[in-house]
Amino acid sequence: MNREVFITCAVTGSGSTQDRSPHVPRSPAQIADSAIAAAKAGAAVVHCHVRDPETGAPSRDLVLYREVTDRIRDAETDVVLNLTAGMGGDIVFGGVEAPFPVAGGTDMVGATERVAHIADCLPEICTLDCGTMNFAEADYVMTNTPGMLTAMGTMMTKLGVKPEIEAFDTGHLWYAKQLVKDGVLDSPALVQLCMGVPWGAPDDLNTFMAMVNNVPHDWTFSAFGLGRHQMPFVAASVLAGGNVRVGLEDNLMLDKGVLATNEALVGRAVEITERLGAKIIGPEAVRAKLGLKKQAAK
Repeated sequence: MNREVFITCAVTGSGSTQDRSPHVPRSPAQIADSAIAAAKAGAAVVHCHVRDPETGAPSRDLVLYREVTDRIRDAETDVVLNLTAGMGGDIVFGGVEAPFPVAGGTDMVGATERVAHIADCLPEICTLDCGTMNFAEADYVMTNTPGMLTAMGTMMTKLGVKPEIEAFDTGHLWYAKQLVKDGVLDSPALVQLCMGVPWGAPDDLNTFMAMVNNVPHDWTFSAFGLGRHQMPFVAASVLAGGNVRVGLEDNLMLDKGVLATNEALVGRAVEITERLGAKIIGPEAVRAKLGLKKQAAK
């Protein structure tokens, strides 16, 4: 069991949840305000995407990332900033009989463009989705080739931003260890175990422990489950020696019929963790644990 736990709040994500709850933040001001509220509730880390302020659609706009970053840094509440670098690798094929040309929704760009907002904003952590994934959509693929991951990981390391390895299956952990062996990523590494994301690792405990057992003993890991399994995975991760992630990116409900806010989800995670006998640690302790340096933007 982990006795000193940090909580990450995944504030808004890039899924099509913006019209399913009024609490999913869209504008940079809403995202930053929700992140700060989560930090006040006990989150040491906030994981942020950006969205089009009008439509709520996921975005890679550098101006939006800059505004979110500046607002969080200018706040009086301290928190570790974690920006996504998972976008820009999306392919939607044209169909099973005619996959090319690709369909609308495809967003494929090069490694430098995928991390442009990381280079500009210099968060303390950014995500690195460590493998290609088939999600629930029939012809959509999240593409992360070994070559792309090597290039992006090298850029992140040179920038001094710590990658958070997003592992959606055991093979992603296998390749993450190879990236460390190749000197692309530093060790000890930071891992997020992503459970129950179709069609990656299912969110049963046997599979979860297989994932945990594939994380090197000196690495730091966190974990989350989607939807109604979000809070059970808070307990499961702490008991397995890890840290926890909650937030509206992964789950919209606090209780049956009760829409959540980010701060309410963090508050519930704090309660569960403390009832297990663990201590919640803050951003300064996380920086010391992970070797992070709070950076100012260029």
